[in-house]
Amino acid sequence: MNYLIKVLNFYLNSSVHVGLSVYAFIRLTELYLVLPYNEPLDCFVFFGTITGYNFVKYAGVAKLHHRSLTNNLKYIQVFSLVCFLLMCYYLTLLKVKTLLFICPFGLLTLLYAVPFFGNLQTNLRNISYLKIVVVALVWAGVTVLLPIYDVGNEFSIEVVFMMLQRFLFVMVLILPFDIRDMKFDAISLQTIPRKIGVENTKRVGFFILMICLLLEFLIAEENVFRRVFFLVFLFSSILLMRAKEAQSKYYSSFWVEAIPFIWWVMLLIF
Repeated sequence: MNYLIKVLNFYLNSSVHVGLSVYAFIRLTELYLVLPYNEPLDCFVFFGTITGYNFVKYAGVAKLHHRSLTNNLKYIQVFSLVCFLLMCYYLTLLKVKTLLFICPFGLLTLLYAVPFFGNLQTNLRNISYLKIVVVALVWAGVTVLLPIYDVGNEFSIEVVFMMLQRFLFVMVLILPFDIRDMKFDAISLQTIPRKIGVENTKRVGFFILMICLLLEFLIAEENVFRRVFFLVFLFSSILLMRAKEAQSKYYSSFWVEAIPFIWWVMLLIF
């Protein structure tokens, strides 16, 4: 049992779970818009997500404690290096126009973690309310716009609705994390739960989920997509409403983060 727990912790701490979530989102876009499976792009996004998230989470820690890193962090560093090399391999298989399209999202990810404007303490993550917008924008742009642009399809009104839905849905997925982290975040970091309270955050999140449900009827013509999303809507609502500061270790980091993957698997099954 201890071995399984260690494997699960490494799976979460090394960002494989969040990588699968982003991968699932891009596969959902392919299913909805009947796009062909794009292995170079999809795998680039998967390994790029792992690399980017581990950079954001561990770059500062590694710099400060590189001589006394724990074994777990050392393993994560090696794993991240492997993912970075795989990302670079798949990057060489992408079209030049796709690489140029990716650049703004990569820059946002970099500025999310790295201080800028000469202020050693300022990055996008530390600017009030910008954290949730940046993360949602990058996820939505990479998983909706990027695969469409890569195959050369036009951005139709359906794509606009999907982009908006994905942006709003990711914002909702972030809220349980923000509720959990209220006691850890600096007072100056004005997240939504810290500003309006936990209960009001849940109400806002549920209202956003309702908008996502309405958008689903504008995006998907087939009933199977609508039925599956309704189940996703219910599951997401339950997890949002049950979120609290004193969460279990895996509540947000596993179950909430798994929602895109569950959504994708349900569509494959049905």
